[in-house]
Amino acid sequence: MVKRIVDLRSDTVTKPTETMRAAMEGAEVGDDVLEHDPTAFHLESEMAKIMGKEAGLFVPSGTMANLISVLVHCESRGSEVILGHNSHIHIYENGGISTLGGVHPRTVKNNDDGTMDIDLIEAAIRDPKEEIVFPTTRLICLENTHCNHGGRCLSAEYTDRVGQIAKKHGLKLHIDGARIFNASVALGVPVDRLVQAADSVSVCLSKGLGAPVGSVIVGSNSFIAKARRLRKTLGGGMRQIGILCAAALVALQENLPKLESDHKKARLLADGLNKIQGLRVDTSSVETNIIYVEIEEFSGTTAIKLCKDLEEYGILLKQTGLSRLRVVLHHQISESDVQFALSCFQKAVNGVQNENGN
Repeated sequence: MVKRIVDLRSDTVTKPTETMRAAMEGAEVGDDVLEHDPTAFHLESEMAKIMGKEAGLFVPSGTMANLISVLVHCESRGSEVILGHNSHIHIYENGGISTLGGVHPRTVKNNDDGTMDIDLIEAAIRDPKEEIVFPTTRLICLENTHCNHGGRCLSAEYTDRVGQIAKKHGLKLHIDGARIFNASVALGVPVDRLVQAADSVSVCLSKGLGAPVGSVIVGSNSFIAKARRLRKTLGGGMRQIGILCAAALVALQENLPKLESDHKKARLLADGLNKIQGLRVDTSSVETNIIYVEIEEFSGTTAIKLCKDLEEYGILLKQTGLSRLRVVLHHQISESDVQFALSCFQKAVNGVQNENGN
């Protein structure tokens, strides 16, 4: 039996803190479908204020948050959304925008930093004169931070430029802001400034913020009114959700200040991994809490084998390719855990027998 576990699979694996559990136990609740849950309203209002938007809506997951946002902006089936070829909405959300909404994804290549070239975005917008043969472009989606590109941050200036393109062509802009607070901390820019150009934003509560469940969508009052109806359609009307929202309010207060430490620990781990012969990390790309580790051909191991070997040491990771691993830091990973993980990587790559057991 492994004595010590360091779970680096995602920042979604955190456990509720004692403060969160106490807040959940004592939460004032009501029927949120009837818009009578005071704790849910408090969270939604607070998130909208932080993001500089008019209103917010709690939903059970980031996938539902993005799905609702896309469907509100693309009300007609046969609409089209422009988004990155490597974006979370396109890759990891079960094709929901197409399956459930009849929305066509038009992908533009993501650069290494998570951006899409502005001219390529504009070129992807369909000519309204050809609507008889083309889907109708209605929406552009960005992702900040960009998960598949190592938690890279999109600047406010870049987002503004995309917003200008959207307005020029009468389109809407949605930001998948699952880790938008990580971007804000890393860039030193207020979060409302990062999403100023957006018509809607989805914010995950259970990733960097470490709450147990949920996301919040923010936007205009009219957008949120439509989103609330769609949430019910999709089965997201969950009645006394104040119990969950109470934990999220604690996360905003307690865990938001810890994100900078998460980033520092990620850079510490990245630097250490890059020094291990057989492993390679582009340390310059580690801006927030996500690290991608490349396994060199000469190392004598593979991603699947290294994952298995590290699990025997108590280190849990995600394989993202034949020679690629993903590591994610969160507030419940200590500096001691980082040092322990580095020692386990060193031993596993060198084929040293595991001693982290009975």
